[in-house]
Amino acid sequence: MSTPKRWHVIASAAALLVVGTPAVVASAGPSDAETARHARAEWAGTWAAAVTRGNTVGLTNTGLNNQSIRMTVRTTVGGDRLRVRLSNLYGEQAVQVGHATVARPNTGTPDDRSDIDAATLRELTFGGSTSATMNKGAELLSDPLDFPVDEQEELVVTLHFPVLTGPVTFHGQSKVTNFIGASDLTTAADGAGFTIRPNCCWMFLSGLDVQRRHSPGAIVVLGDSIGDGNGSTVNAHKRWPDLLADRLVDARPEVRTPGVLNLSLAGNRLNHEGPEPGAGGFPGYPELGPNALARLNEDVFPQTGVKTLVTHLGINDIWMSGDSAENIIASLRQINQQAKARGLRSLAATLTPYEGHGNPGVWTPEKDATRQAVNTWLRGEGAAEFDGLLDFDAVLRDPAQPSRLLPAYDSGDHIHPNDAGNKAMADSVPLRLLGL
Repeated sequence: MSTPKRWHVIASAAALLVVGTPAVVASAGPSDAETARHARAEWAGTWAAAVTRGNTVGLTNTGLNNQSIRMTVRTTVGGDRLRVRLSNLYGEQAVQVGHATVARPNTGTPDDRSDIDAATLRELTFGGSTSATMNKGAELLSDPLDFPVDEQEELVVTLHFPVLTGPVTFHGQSKVTNFIGASDLTTAADGAGFTIRPNCCWMFLSGLDVQRRHSPGAIVVLGDSIGDGNGSTVNAHKRWPDLLADRLVDARPEVRTPGVLNLSLAGNRLNHEGPEPGAGGFPGYPELGPNALARLNEDVFPQTGVKTLVTHLGINDIWMSGDSAENIIASLRQINQQAKARGLRSLAATLTPYEGHGNPGVWTPEKDATRQAVNTWLRGEGAAEFDGLLDFDAVLRDPAQPSRLLPAYDSGDHIHPNDAGNKAMADSVPLRLLGL
């Protein structure tokens, strides 16, 4: 996909505003009945993000130092309790987590989005402690917290890192505005202290699970910037996996609704590493992640309750790297085989058109012929290997010019769908292919 926007932040030289610290509510110990109820419940993934190494320059490379980051996520399914997953997978040192909280946003300040509802603020603990250390290359799971959440609900996670973290493990395109500020702001209801406000980035935060009475598992989307939401509206949750989750909630009773975990990664390729350069002067970045096969053991198989995998990858291998249809098909087949070996339902999606995108050499008739060859295989022999096919090419293409996006679905860069295009993709998914 097109180069993710690099962001630069300038911390204000002004002193941070002093804000009141609301009381953090602690939960009472569980009763015997509650303990028995929790024992019968199941953990389910409700939100997740693919993570990569910080880039070679900027804040994601230097890291956070006595700073807090406040991040918004949106659940896909609800439950009575939650737990948060943090990741230092790509870190170069152990990382200290000084304090962590979860809360609901203050909906009275929608334009700012940094304020939280103080009445809902809860501390996260790790082995009973409010602080913890993430070892180099390791993940950290919070203790279960009695905090009922609904499907399609925004939650705010705030983390404080008291000493320099070094290069962060992060997801480079959150499509929600997150916030960074000096010192421990984890309990600050007023977001005035958060002076750095990039329209990107979940840092160290990789997943959220909920405990439910029944769970049909989760659907994982392994994609690129089309799934990651390039071209969709910031703070609107209009990526096609978001909209598929909305559709599932509307279509199914709550206890039968699977979570939708969007592990898409802008710029990701099947057969190449993120820092590798591409056509049209594309420089490559670490945040584009490792090749997709290398992501399976980190981004797909460990997800809580994963039952179905949707793979939508390959277009970047064509436009960036000029890969052959044979190489792309070989990797798609390998992903499918590994998914099925793990007992997962495995679906594939056709590659969507992109004529008109980028500099000369990014799109060529030869590259489009490669895309069509991959799609022909997916609709033919590939359909017999996968458990189902999502024909996103047929949904998004312009019938008058099949190598281009339909103008009504084009975000303007001629490769990424707009909100309407994302909705068309979500609406086109046959629910029966998801096992529903």
